[in-house]
Amino acid sequence: MTSLEVSEETEDSGPGGYAAARLLLLHEKERSVPPRRAALARLTDDWLAALFAAAAPPRGVALVAVGGYGRAELSPRSDLDLLLLHDGSADKAAIAALADRLWYPVWDLGLALDHSVRTAAEARATAAEDLKVHLGLLDARPVAGDHGLVAALRTTVLADWRNQAPERLPELHALCRERAERMGELQFLLEPDLKEARGGLRDAQALRAVAASWLADAPREGLDGARRRLLDARDALHLTTGRATDRLALQEQDAVAAELGLLDADTLLREVYEAARTISYATDVTWREVNRVLKARSARPRLRALLGGRGGAGRTATGKPPVERTPLAEGVVEMDGEVVLALSARPERDPVLPLRAAAAAAQSALPISLHAVRRLAATAAPLPVPWPAEAREELVTLLGAGEATVPVWEALEAEGIITRLLPDWERVRCRPQRNPVHTWTVDRHLVETAVRAASLTRRVGRPDLLLVAALLHDIGKGWPGDHSVAGETIARDLATRIGFDRTDVATLATAVRHHLLLVETATRRDLDDPATVRAVATAVGSVGTLELLHALTEADALATGPAAWSAWRASLVADLVKRVAGVLAGEAPPDPEAAAPSAEQERLAVEALRTGEPVLALHTEPVVAEPEEPEPVGVELVIALPDQPGVLPAVAGVLALHRLTVRAADLRAVELPLDLGAGSGPVLVLDWRVAAEYGSLPEAARLRADLVRALDGSLDIPARLAEREAAYPRRRGLTAPPPRVTVAAADSRLATVIEVRAQDAPGLLHRIGRALEGAAVRVRSAHVSTLGANAVDTLYVTRPDGSLLPDEEAIDLARALESALR
Repeated sequence: MTSLEVSEETEDSGPGGYAAARLLLLHEKERSVPPRRAALARLTDDWLAALFAAAAPPRGVALVAVGGYGRAELSPRSDLDLLLLHDGSADKAAIAALADRLWYPVWDLGLALDHSVRTAAEARATAAEDLKVHLGLLDARPVAGDHGLVAALRTTVLADWRNQAPERLPELHALCRERAERMGELQFLLEPDLKEARGGLRDAQALRAVAASWLADAPREGLDGARRRLLDARDALHLTTGRATDRLALQEQDAVAAELGLLDADTLLREVYEAARTISYATDVTWREVNRVLKARSARPRLRALLGGRGGAGRTATGKPPVERTPLAEGVVEMDGEVVLALSARPERDPVLPLRAAAAAAQSALPISLHAVRRLAATAAPLPVPWPAEAREELVTLLGAGEATVPVWEALEAEGIITRLLPDWERVRCRPQRNPVHTWTVDRHLVETAVRAASLTRRVGRPDLLLVAALLHDIGKGWPGDHSVAGETIARDLATRIGFDRTDVATLATAVRHHLLLVETATRRDLDDPATVRAVATAVGSVGTLELLHALTEADALATGPAAWSAWRASLVADLVKRVAGVLAGEAPPDPEAAAPSAEQERLAVEALRTGEPVLALHTEPVVAEPEEPEPVGVELVIALPDQPGVLPAVAGVLALHRLTVRAADLRAVELPLDLGAGSGPVLVLDWRVAAEYGSLPEAARLRADLVRALDGSLDIPARLAEREAAYPRRRGLTAPPPRVTVAAADSRLATVIEVRAQDAPGLLHRIGRALEGAAVRVRSAHVSTLGANAVDTLYVTRPDGSLLPDEEAIDLARALESALR
C-alpha cells in the first residue's frame, strides 16, 4: 500500500481506517525506520486534516503540530503535541466545539495527546513564561487550516527566541545540567533513558534550539546520524514493548536489537553509546561557545566605559580589543579560556604535538578547542614506533592530571586521535560492561582508573608505570576469553609501541595480567595459609611490582563503582600485601597449625567447656583501614562452644536472622590443657567478622539465646528466613544465573578449597553450611566476597580427621553443593 493509498483510506474510513493504516505502516518490515517516522507523521497529518475539515472550522483557525510531531519525527508511541491556533475573531463556543471534534477521536484511539488552544498572543505569552513551551513552538508546523497564521506565529516566536537568547540560553543550559544530574549519562548507563539522559534526544533538541538562536552552533559532523540512531532505537523499543517508554531496560535489549537487525544487545548498546557520546561532545562544545559569546557581549559595555569610547589605548587598528595568547608549551597557547595551537605550530612536522597539547590542556585544567583538535586530527604527522621519549612523557603527564584528564581525552577520542595513537583502543571504545557493579563503559573505566591512580602516584616508585598500567589494565576486554590473559599480550605490544624498555614492558604486562590478583586473593582465600601468600609472591616476583599492583588494585576498584571498594576490602588487601612483602624479603610465613589460641579464645573455650553452652564476645569498637577512613570494616564476633554437628549453619543462620553480613569466618578446634580444670573434649572457636546491613548491632545476649535455640532445634531457621523473604519479595527483573561451585586450585596443605558463586541472598552461608554438614566435611574457614548481587564464598574444608579431600571426593562435594543451592 502506498502512502497515497493510505491517505485515501484514512479519509474514507475515519478513525478506524486511520488505526488500520497506522498498524499496517508500523509493521512494514521493508520500510527503514526514518522514512517510517515521516510516513507516520504524514498519515497522522492527513487524518487530523480530515477531522479538521469535517468539523467545518471558522476562519482564522489552524491546527499546528509542535515538538517532535512538528519535526515529523513521530515514533510508534509518541505523544501528539497539538496546538489549536486562532486569531480571536471566532466565537469561543465554536472554538471549543472544534477542539472537542479534534481531541476526542484521538483519545478514542488511545493515543497520548498534549493539547492547547491559544491565540498567537497567548502562545507568545505562554512561551515567555515557560521555556519548554517556547522550545516546542520553535518546531511549529501547520497541519490544517490557516497556514499564514502559523507562519506569522513561527516568525514571531523565532524572533522572540533570538532577541531573548542572552536570558533564555542560560536557563536552557541550567535545565540541561539539572536533567543530566538526575538522569545520568546515557553513554555509560546499562539501562539508559534514550530521551532524558545526558547525550539523549533532549540534548539533541537543545542543540537545535541553540542553533536557532544564531548565537552559536553545534559541530555538525555525525550529529544528525547520532540523533537518528537514538530515534531508531526508541522506535524499536516502542514496537517491541507496546508501550510509550524511553528507558532501554535490560530485558528489552535483545528484542530491540533484533527489531533493528543488529547482532545482539551489546551491539545495540555500543551503537547507542556512540550516538550519545557524539551528542554529549557536541553539547559540551556548544555550551562552551555560548558561554564565551555571552561573556564577550557582557564585557563590551564595561570595556567601552573603561576606554571612554570606541577608540583609545588597548585596542587594535580594527577597533577590537587585543587577543591575549598565553604560552603553555611548544606550539600550544591559551586563548579565551581554551587551549589552541600557536600561530607558529606546524602539526605536519611535529608528531608529538597532539600529546603535548593534550597534556598542556589537562595540566592547566582547560578545554582544548574544537578547531585545534580537528586540525591535529587532520594534519598531525604520525608518531614513529617506538615513540620518542617526549611522547611517552607527555602521555604520562596527560594521565597524571587527575579529573582534568577526562574532558581532554574525550575531545581527542571524538576526533579519532586516541585510536590512532593506541590502535587496540578501538576494541574497548564504547564497549558496555554488563555488570551493575561497573559504572562506566570499558574505555571510560580505563581513563577513570588512571584518574584515580593519579592521586596514588606518591605511593609508588614508578608513577609512570602505575598510570600506564591503569590505562591498559582492562584492554583485553575487547577480546574473547580471560581479559587478563588477552590484556597481557596487548599490554606488551602497546608498552613496546609507547617506547618503554624491556624491563618496564615486562612489569606492565605482569601488572595487567595480575591486576585482580590481590583483591581476589584477599577476599576469597585464607591469608593464614602459607600456600596463599607464596602463590601471590611467586606471581608478583618483586617488591616494586607488588607496590605497583597494590596502588593499581585500589585505583581499579575506586573507578569501578561504590560497591567495589570499602575499608574492609582495603584492610584485607593491605594485610595480604604486608605478608607477601615479607615473603619477598625472605621471611617464612607463619605456620597456622603451630599458632596457639589467643588469651581471649582460650578464656571463652574454658567457659564453654565448663558450662556446656555457647559463649560469645562481640567487640563493637569498629576497626578502620586508615585513620581518616570513617567506614567501619566490621566488628569481631568470637563464639566458643563444645564441638558438635551443625555449628556452621546454626551460627550463619542466626546472623542472617539478625541481618548481620558475614565478611569472614575462621573455625578451629581447640584442645585445652588439662591443668585448666575445664573438663575434656575439643571446643570449637569461631572468629567472625560481621557488619550490620543497616541499623545498630544486636546485643550479644540475644545472639547467644537464638544460637542455643538453633542448636537444640527449637528455632527453625530455614522457616524464619523463608518468612522474611516472603514478606519482602524481590523485585521482578532478570532471572539470576544458576549457582556454580568449583574446586579451586589453591595448592593448600591445610584444606581443600571450594568456591561458591551464587546470587547473594539472606541466609546463603546458612544454606551452604547445611549442605556441607550433610556431606560430613569439616569447615576450617570461610571467606565471603560480595559485589552487587553476586556472592563469591570460598570455603576451606577437610575430612573430619583434618585431612584433605581426594580429588574425586572434592568434585563430588562441589556437585552436591551446587545441586543443594539451586
